[in-house]
Amino acid sequence: MAAGAAVADTAITPFSNINNLNDGWEPLEFPNIDRHTRYRLVEEEGIQVIEARTDNSASGLIARLDVDPGESLILRWRWKVSNTFEKGNARNKSGDDYPARIYVAFEFEADKASWFERAKRKTVEAVFGEELPGNAINYIWANRLAAGDTVANPYSDETMMIAVTSGDDQAGEWVTVERDIVADYRAAFGDSPPRIRGVAIMSDSDNTGESATAWYGDLELRP
Repeated sequence: MAAGAAVADTAITPFSNINNLNDGWEPLEFPNIDRHTRYRLVEEEGIQVIEARTDNSASGLIARLDVDPGESLILRWRWKVSNTFEKGNARNKSGDDYPARIYVAFEFEADKASWFERAKRKTVEAVFGEELPGNAINYIWANRLAAGDTVANPYSDETMMIAVTSGDDQAGEWVTVERDIVADYRAAFGDSPPRIRGVAIMSDSDNTGESATAWYGDLELRP
């Protein structure tokens, strides 16, 4: 594949260039959660970014993709948060909130799933009217989980939480992160990743009932 084609196939619409939140992105909302995080375009240091305000709320913005991650795929972004959550804890359902997270959703691999899992997914898809992704990686600005640690999400072992930034030491500062999605998937799930179906940003506080503001710069995928 030519280099230009690879860049085009992995392009995520940059926040710095969009005119509104529907330009290459769409809302990511969840059943039974009525209070949604508020997202808007703002300027920080002369660059347009996304501001997310969460207050006992949860929702995200997702860029739908269809990307073969190959042998290595780098996800690069920068983010900033006002604070973490006192009651936040990645190991407990009651603490499963983060001032900022990047959600990478992968294609569901039916041939590797149990009969029960396939049947359950068909029922949920029939109710909500859309195809559900498979495994997922969440890169989180953790509240107390140490940077570098990985744990299964307390609601689902199909989602792995990787702490890439942690605590309040860097709150109020822009932090740049680079991760190899393929290497992280193999370490988390013990297998090579299937196709990537979406990358999302999300700030949520519906479990802890707390509040925070986050800022997200452009997300970039590089083969």
